[in-house]
Amino acid sequence: MNPALPPALKIGIEALLEGVSRKELAEKAAAISQVYRTGGGSAATVSDQAAVLAYISSRLPATYAVTAAVFAEIRDAASDVAPKSLLDVGAGPGTASWAALETWPDIVQVTMMDCNPAFLAVAGKMAASSPWLARTTFFAADIRTAAPVRADLVVASFVLAEIARSDLKEVIARLWAASNQLLVLIEPGTPEGFVRVRAARELLIGEGANVLAPCTHDNACPISGSDWCHFSRRLPRSRDHLQVKGASVPFEDERYCYLALSRSPPARANAARIIAPPEATKAGISLRLCNDRGLQRAFVSKRERDVYALLRKAKWGDTILSDD
Repeated sequence: MNPALPPALKIGIEALLEGVSRKELAEKAAAISQVYRTGGGSAATVSDQAAVLAYISSRLPATYAVTAAVFAEIRDAASDVAPKSLLDVGAGPGTASWAALETWPDIVQVTMMDCNPAFLAVAGKMAASSPWLARTTFFAADIRTAAPVRADLVVASFVLAEIARSDLKEVIARLWAASNQLLVLIEPGTPEGFVRVRAARELLIGEGANVLAPCTHDNACPISGSDWCHFSRRLPRSRDHLQVKGASVPFEDERYCYLALSRSPPARANAARIIAPPEATKAGISLRLCNDRGLQRAFVSKRERDVYALLRKAKWGDTILSDD
């Protein structure tokens, strides 16, 4: 999947960054990263347009790539689902909305909800560069205290990390109640991110939700102990991205956890998700899988030519058909 930003989004970002000092962006981006690394949220550091621009320069490319990848998985898992309305909760600069419109171009109603006025102001400026997002409704409210509008597709991307555990159950229930068809949760690919995603999974399956992805089943999560389920998306860095991040490596690997839930049961094949990077050896490929029977280890020998030919390019996060 191509993680490149849509042309209209690139135009909107370039217009906002015109004449802005890259050195100042880099300094603000470093401050934001430090807050995130110590467990803080955007409210603690993204409080004005300059900070939002630093966030866009340093974080938006990776969050867009991750969100687009998650939406592609959902589209593959439920190809008959075509949402017409979108609620982007904790929208920030609107990253998830842009990715959703690329995935489901028939969406005609978009609402971006955020309690940070600096984010919403910049989200509005960028949305104006898109013929699909120009009529977006911007809702200044906090999901912890406000009931959101309903929509076919509800997305909360990198939002639960900023919610206190004591508020998590109520927020998750509120997000599900707002969803007519789909709820998508995306979190950092950390043990803490997985704890929050798994809590949402357990709670909402109990409320009748159906898991679309990444799980290929609705059974209890088999992962335990210090292990956690997460995935990775690699994206190239532009020259600006390198400069603002103070990086020398021309690519970035963004780790993430996610959960996609549907009100309608999906039509499932006998599938398994690859939940770790495949290990290639001289003899074949070893795969760590999760399916409705739990965690599995599968080894495909090069001697199994037909199966090996199908799986030798399999990647972490892919789904494959599994044997009974």
